[in-house]
Amino acid sequence: MILDLRSQKLVGSMPSSIGNLTFLISINLRNNSFYGEIPMEIGNLLQLQHLNLTWNSFTGTIPSNLTYCKQLRSLALEYNRLVGNIPDQLNSLSKLNYLGFGSNNLTGNIPSWIGNFSSLRGLSLAINNLQGPIPQDIGRLSNLQIFQVYGNQLNGTIPKSVFNISSVYYFSVTQNLLYGELPSDIGLTLPNLEVFATAVNNFTGLIPVSLSNASKLSVIELSQNSLTGNVPTSLGQLQWLYRINFEINSLGSNRNEGLRFLYFLVNCTSLQVLSFEDNFLGGELPKTIGNLSTRLEIFGLGYNRIVGSVPAGLGNLVNLTRLSLDNNKFRGSVPESLGKLRHLQGLELNGNKFSGMIPSSFGNLTSLTTLHIEDNELEGNVPPELGQCTSLSVLNLTGNNLVGSIPKELAGLFSLSISLALANNSLTGSLPAEMRKLINLKEMDISHNKLSGEIPTTLSTCVSLDRFIANNNLFRGRIPESLKGLRGLEEIDLSHNNISGEIPDFLGKLPYLRKLDLSFNELEGKVPNDGIFANESAVSISGNHKLCGGPPNYNFPACPTQKDPASKKHIHTRIKEAIIISVTFLFLLLCSFAACYTVIRNSKKGDLSARSTRERQSEHFDDDEPTLANDPSLAAKITYQDIFKSTDGFSEDNLVGTGSFGSVYKGQFQVFDKVMAVKVLNLQQRGALKSFLDECRALKSIRHRNLLKIVAAGSSIDYQGNDFKCIVFEFMANGSLDDWLHSKTDEQYLNIIQRLNIAIDVASALDYLHNNCQVPIVHCDLKPSNILLDEEMTAHVGDFGLAKFLLKSNESWNKQTSIALKGSIGYISPGRGF
Repeated sequence: MILDLRSQKLVGSMPSSIGNLTFLISINLRNNSFYGEIPMEIGNLLQLQHLNLTWNSFTGTIPSNLTYCKQLRSLALEYNRLVGNIPDQLNSLSKLNYLGFGSNNLTGNIPSWIGNFSSLRGLSLAINNLQGPIPQDIGRLSNLQIFQVYGNQLNGTIPKSVFNISSVYYFSVTQNLLYGELPSDIGLTLPNLEVFATAVNNFTGLIPVSLSNASKLSVIELSQNSLTGNVPTSLGQLQWLYRINFEINSLGSNRNEGLRFLYFLVNCTSLQVLSFEDNFLGGELPKTIGNLSTRLEIFGLGYNRIVGSVPAGLGNLVNLTRLSLDNNKFRGSVPESLGKLRHLQGLELNGNKFSGMIPSSFGNLTSLTTLHIEDNELEGNVPPELGQCTSLSVLNLTGNNLVGSIPKELAGLFSLSISLALANNSLTGSLPAEMRKLINLKEMDISHNKLSGEIPTTLSTCVSLDRFIANNNLFRGRIPESLKGLRGLEEIDLSHNNISGEIPDFLGKLPYLRKLDLSFNELEGKVPNDGIFANESAVSISGNHKLCGGPPNYNFPACPTQKDPASKKHIHTRIKEAIIISVTFLFLLLCSFAACYTVIRNSKKGDLSARSTRERQSEHFDDDEPTLANDPSLAAKITYQDIFKSTDGFSEDNLVGTGSFGSVYKGQFQVFDKVMAVKVLNLQQRGALKSFLDECRALKSIRHRNLLKIVAAGSSIDYQGNDFKCIVFEFMANGSLDDWLHSKTDEQYLNIIQRLNIAIDVASALDYLHNNCQVPIVHCDLKPSNILLDEEMTAHVGDFGLAKFLLKSNESWNKQTSIALKGSIGYISPGRGF
């Protein structure tokens, strides 16, 4: 009898009474939500041949009573939360052909008795905390085909006997503490290799030339070791290769023949990934580089010692999504032919000696999200065609010899959301008024140029700005009072300009400001005492000889004493201003709620023609592939393994909540060094994929300090080869507004100032969604549980599961045609359910 309950959304513990079903020969509970310990009574199933409990949340140790199930052929317990050592009692399971304990929290050593399982074809112990050496006895598994021990803490050398198992086709020991040299005859002793991965270890010596004898090789992953010597030209004989990654080694010797292997790789017509970044490869790129596989998507040669010019033939690799040639010794002009790489998302040319003009053909790169050309010797104007790169989120042209003004086409590029860096050039003119469109930009660095004029008041619309660096220019006039709306600013540098007038009081009230440099200008009047000005180490205002007052450590002379009537009048004026501002923000909040209600009511009154329009526009959005999940600027190099480990294997302790389409976990990410919230889609659930795509559409183009911030999004493959989709958000430590409003303890209490600030935050977010997005968005589910509070009690609006786009109908907004985004998982606050 067979018990097959895979992917049935079952929840609960496995009953001990399962031991009464002694007639069972197969149990498959894969991909459910079972938890608790695996009952010892499972050892009563003496006829059991197949046990698959993968992708659940089982805890505790591996039951030693499994020793009685001597008929077991396959034992698969991967992707759970099992702990402890691998029980020695399992050495009796001599008929096993598959043993899978991967992706748990197992400790101890790999037992040597596994070498007695003469029928074993697959061994998966990856992603645990196993230590010690790889046992010599593993080499006796003469039928082994899959050997996976990656993601542990194994040390020592790999036994020679393991390299003699000729039946192995999948060999991965990546991310351990292994060392030694790879055998020179490895391609002869492992002739059936298809995947060979030894990355992130301490292997030394040469890349074995004999690898070319393994004619079925498709993946060679040797990155992050200490390999030396040249890349074997014989790799060009491997026609099935689609991934070669040798980055972060010590390959090459600065000699001209260091890139000779590229001539031969033109025979590998299936290549998709080719990376040799961070080595010592020298010489010039061969002219035949354009004859590499047209399937190539990633080509990495950064951080080497390559000289000469870049061949125009690179433009033939039309499927490239990432090209990195940064930090080499390239000279000459940047080829116009690179403008043919229309699928390119990341282009890194920085840290070379390129000269000439920036190619205007770059305007054809409409998929480009990241463009780095800093630290070269480029000259001429910034091409206005860059404004056609409508997916661009990072642009860095720092450290060149560029002249002329900032093109208005570039200044108004709505997609710029992370960084615009134009520093250390010779740009002139004033800042274009079109910069008001950069409402999603986080960082602007225009320092060390010859820019002039006043700082535009319209910069106040750049509500997402964190850093504004404009020092060493020719700016004049006052610091605009309108910039007080940029509450997310963390750093301002306006030093070495001709800024005049008083230091605005609002600078001391920006809640996140950590660094302020106004030195060497023509500022005058009283230095504020509040906020950042109380921290002398965070403020630089020297070189302004007309300043007075302020905290004593600044050593400015005292300000002239004002008469009492004037002082009283000033105080009354400030009080009136505060009252007017508070009433204005409260009115804005009420208007925002009213607008949301009106849109919902109007959407219910739509006639048949509006419905048909809505259907047509829905079809348009379905065809519009969202780019957030594949945006390399957000990925921050977060892998599925990062997410798996940060959430402790998606443990129940880190589960924040579950919904109809998946779950939300909190996790400690090493790459960010802080806790994040992770939405994980259950793609087995009908409609979950559409939910993911919809939320990506809603969130890919919006960014505001009071909206729940997306850190990364991903569409990848898990360790079982299944599709995996997730979105990573900032974790909100203070929970939701609902928690505070309905708290039963005195510790969670909101005073009137906090309540007003939260109201202002929410109103700002709604005003942005309604009036400042390229396509207006109505949240339609605004409630206290969807308003999340960070450590500093700043409010963030989240959960866009019921949000709607407002699209124009007949060139008017009067008849709003809405497209719903229903079914989002929705990030919830800590300790709350859906």
